[in-house]
Amino acid sequence: MKPVNKVLLLNRLEDKVELHIREAVSLFQNLPSSVLLKAAENGGWSIAQCIDHLNGYGDYYLPQIKNGLEKFKNHPSKSTFRSSWLGNYFTRMMDPETGKKKMKAFKKHNPSTQLDAYAVVAEFIQQQETLLQYLKKAEMADLNKINVPVSIAKFIKLNLGDVFQFIIAHNERHIQQAKRNIKGIEKSEIKNVIREQVSG
Repeated sequence: MKPVNKVLLLNRLEDKVELHIREAVSLFQNLPSSVLLKAAENGGWSIAQCIDHLNGYGDYYLPQIKNGLEKFKNHPSKSTFRSSWLGNYFTRMMDPETGKKKMKAFKKHNPSTQLDAYAVVAEFIQQQETLLQYLKKAEMADLNKINVPVSIAKFIKLNLGDVFQFIIAHNERHIQQAKRNIKGIEKSEIKNVIREQVSG
């Protein structure tokens, strides 16, 4: 892959994470719990399950990113980043624009069916704010030097730049899935649920 300007890449990823935070707050945070937990029309994951799936990845990758940044904080930084072929493959596979094929989640990343919907959304927002902090710290790091084991096969490692791109593309994929669930629910149904909660 061709090298790219590191700061421009990180700025683009920061913009995407900030968008995900805004969407979580404006679209998911204030929905009734029953709507967040309602299965998709096709029997797929609920909104809360989509978000919980992302939280599971965050639980693994955020500490790994933190450790990598700490371990290499005194190493000289480079102004460019070059994606590996494997990292580029994983990112394109997850990006909803390039990865059109439907994929089944690995068993260890399957979301629970018993969820506290509001806690799930709150955790996601917190994780995204942490991810945003790490992206800013990464401006002083060598994105090619720091390697992170992949959650599903820890003997495989990706450089930090690829991990950032993969995670954020994966987030986008399942946020879009969650947003489709909202479209699949009649507005009148959401209004009825809200009315019941207010009157109750």
